[in-house]
Amino acid sequence: MAVQPILWRDGELTIIDQTLLPAECLRITLDTLDNVWEAIKSLRVRGAPAIGVCAAFGVLVGVREKKPEDAAGVVRAVRESAEYLARSRPTALNLFWALDRMRRVAGAHAAMPSAGALFERLEREAKAILEEEHRLSRAIGDHGAPLIQDGDGVLTHCNAGGLATSGYGTALAVMFRAHELGRTFRVYADETRPLLQGARLTTWELMQAGIDVTLICDNAAAQVMREGRVQLAIVGADRIAANGDTANKIGTYTVALTAKAHDIPLYIAAGMNTFDRTLENGGLIPIEQRAPEEVTRGFGRQTAPDDVDVYSPAFDVTPAGLIAGFITEKGILRSPYPESIAAAL
Repeated sequence: MAVQPILWRDGELTIIDQTLLPAECLRITLDTLDNVWEAIKSLRVRGAPAIGVCAAFGVLVGVREKKPEDAAGVVRAVRESAEYLARSRPTALNLFWALDRMRRVAGAHAAMPSAGALFERLEREAKAILEEEHRLSRAIGDHGAPLIQDGDGVLTHCNAGGLATSGYGTALAVMFRAHELGRTFRVYADETRPLLQGARLTTWELMQAGIDVTLICDNAAAQVMREGRVQLAIVGADRIAANGDTANKIGTYTVALTAKAHDIPLYIAAGMNTFDRTLENGGLIPIEQRAPEEVTRGFGRQTAPDDVDVYSPAFDVTPAGLIAGFITEKGILRSPYPESIAAAL
């Protein structure tokens, strides 16, 4: 990435406001816990891994805002900040994974001699989460790049690049690495309604990297596949159940069904911290509901009648049977998924 989506520097948390891309690349400061919560909720920062990283640093913002006088006060501030941030978005597992890590560290070091000493330990943990995401996404790219061959067409949905991970990406990491290795291929990026993360973010990232990308309407994917332009599909994930059922941005299930109908393999690129072993299947994954205005008045323009009923789930669940494999930092996991996922975890 030419720019870092999330930065913690000199005790200050800043992010690129992704709601403004691609027209404007603006870095904003999140100096209160409310600001961090709002940034996650409003998709100023988005993508499961990036949400987790931002939340970890958000805990530090919350602790600093509460001004605890001793280590016990820091532990309370961490707990309260984590509980608040956990209510921002319900589906992305990385959010809860990162908050749990910060809580565990606070509890394990509650006997430290001062509030400052415990804060420094928490700061190291948040930085470690960020660094781990960088290493993880590089490994995903290395494992997935051999799937892309010269002349291939690769379809992707939503945005799973550096903007979504704070590192190298998940689905896009595979494409970045294949490009670095000199392969020539074309990416077909779904626009990803209703908030157009594919159109606004994925195309921007791929063009920045010099990768051949073509933007298509979501409902053009089937025709593009039928014409033989696509040889594989790669998408990210927000939560993966123990059996391999996968929650990702709404529309992914449609892509999976379409790919299956055309004998095109669909791969999910995700870190092992996106797998939720506590959920037996995808029917148990909580699905976030978004505000109707994102559909009826997207980007400030009215596109539907006043008071029309709107159903707007942010995610759908792709059954494991439609997935050719999971590209992870530990390699590509294949069916039967309950066994391969359990072994990798």
